[in-house]
Amino acid sequence: MFGKDFQRKYALSPKGVKNMITGIIWTVIVNLVVMGGMGILYMMMKMYMDTMLEGAPLPKAGIYFAMTAVFLVIALLAYMKQYESTYGLVYGEVKNARISLAERLRKLPLGYFGKRDLADLTETIMGDVNRLEHVWSHCLSYLYGSYISTAIVAVILFCYNWKLAIACLWGVPVAFLLLFGSREITKKSSERSKEAGIRVSDSIQETVENIREIHATNQEKRFLDSVYEKIDAFEKTSIKGELSVGIFVNAASVIMRLGVATTILTATDLILAGKIDFMMFFMFMLVITRIYAPFDQALALIAEMFVSQISAQRLAEIKDSEPAECSEEFSPAGHDISFENVGFAYDDNEVLHGVSFTAKEGEVTALVGPSGSGKSTCAKLAARLWDAFEGTVRVGGVDIKTVDPEVLLGDYSMVFQDVVLFDDTVMENIRLGKHGATDEEVMAAARAANCEEFVEKLPQGYDTPIGENGVKLSGGERQRISIARALLKDAPIVLLDEATASLDVENETKVQGALSRLLAGKTVLVIAHRMRTVEAADRIIVLDEGKVSEEGRPDELYSKEDSLFHRMAALQNVSAGWSI
Repeated sequence: MFGKDFQRKYALSPKGVKNMITGIIWTVIVNLVVMGGMGILYMMMKMYMDTMLEGAPLPKAGIYFAMTAVFLVIALLAYMKQYESTYGLVYGEVKNARISLAERLRKLPLGYFGKRDLADLTETIMGDVNRLEHVWSHCLSYLYGSYISTAIVAVILFCYNWKLAIACLWGVPVAFLLLFGSREITKKSSERSKEAGIRVSDSIQETVENIREIHATNQEKRFLDSVYEKIDAFEKTSIKGELSVGIFVNAASVIMRLGVATTILTATDLILAGKIDFMMFFMFMLVITRIYAPFDQALALIAEMFVSQISAQRLAEIKDSEPAECSEEFSPAGHDISFENVGFAYDDNEVLHGVSFTAKEGEVTALVGPSGSGKSTCAKLAARLWDAFEGTVRVGGVDIKTVDPEVLLGDYSMVFQDVVLFDDTVMENIRLGKHGATDEEVMAAARAANCEEFVEKLPQGYDTPIGENGVKLSGGERQRISIARALLKDAPIVLLDEATASLDVENETKVQGALSRLLAGKTVLVIAHRMRTVEAADRIIVLDEGKVSEEGRPDELYSKEDSLFHRMAALQNVSAGWSI
């Protein structure tokens, strides 16, 4: 019953399946103990009836109190064990599920995140795991435990009177057949609701991220109307889904409880025929008050259980994604970066074709070319943020596809145009470059990156919180913090992707000074549009339409008046006198 398919259907780990089985066992025990309480009540009633009808002596009240006390103690212990197994163990499973999901995400190639909608991914990590947590703790153990305990009670009832047993129990399988028959309708409603919810999240996220542009272009009403429209659509979809689920769940509950009526009718007929006595009828009525109770919670949540299978599928998609795990050994012979006939495509859009070049250790190699020529793609492939579809990228003679990305990136420092900072202090944002770095090491890197100039003006210096993504800092200040991180890391390979493109001349000069200290003696790959940024490069690779069209020293390429590099430099009014 609990094979691999079941484990995958509800995104359970092997340990989670074992814990759930424990929860089912204790749920069965609790249900049977409660049913045993009905047995005690039946015994008391039978003794009273024997006294009333046959004059038998009435047992002492102490016996009743003793039986009740024993029952309460057993029930308390059973409920405690059930709570521990259905909640305590399950919450441990939730922790493990989140950790395993985080581990899987950590090991996926970074290109994976470029293909996924971030709102959808966030919903999977947060919403889907929460939904499964509720199903694991509130539904599965109770439902399967109810199946088993009801089957045991059914066998006992059939031993007493098979006609009354059928009259009492027929509604249970019919109710669940109705619910399971509606499963596809429930799933489709849930999928539509989830898609509508993701559209709302996307819209809100887009609006918040672009709030300055929205205000600057007086588009507040249009964007807000769009958000309201999507929220209304989500509300309507959710109401329709809840309504369809509610109809089936309530119909199933009514059908199941029709067993009370059929039991009374059948028992009346049997009593009139003299085939059973009043006490048999009383016993079945006691049982029927409890036999449906274990299903009440499961019925209310069974629709959620169906929906949870969609959440489990979404988690399975992440877990099934191919991780970028390879050897943790990386011993390159130097740090030359070599592209050997490399090809790459985003989906069906091929962006690199047979690219070959070498960025030598100790030199600055600049990648230039028109927009869309493949410069940034080459940088991503060099750091194995993506894997080449064709050809080989090597570092120090080692094929980087054979190296675990985390190990590989230990030898890389990256400074991008779009700096990512965290809502923390200046000190901690720089310390990201080297885990466990001392305050003195952080401040030394900050001085080398020309950060002290603005840090000294902050209210708390290095301990000043800088806001989400460094909102309290200017573009140049944020860029220098990014360079300070790279300096602190002191990796042998440095990738610069448009690191100074958005800066004014004054800030660019300061950042260039910081970069000169960062780049000394390392393998440097620079991507830039500005010719000023690459005029001091040792070698330039010119990309055009995904291919290497030219390569050489800056002065060599500029001297060729028919070269693409010369035309690009001339368009930017770059002087013919290069400082190399």
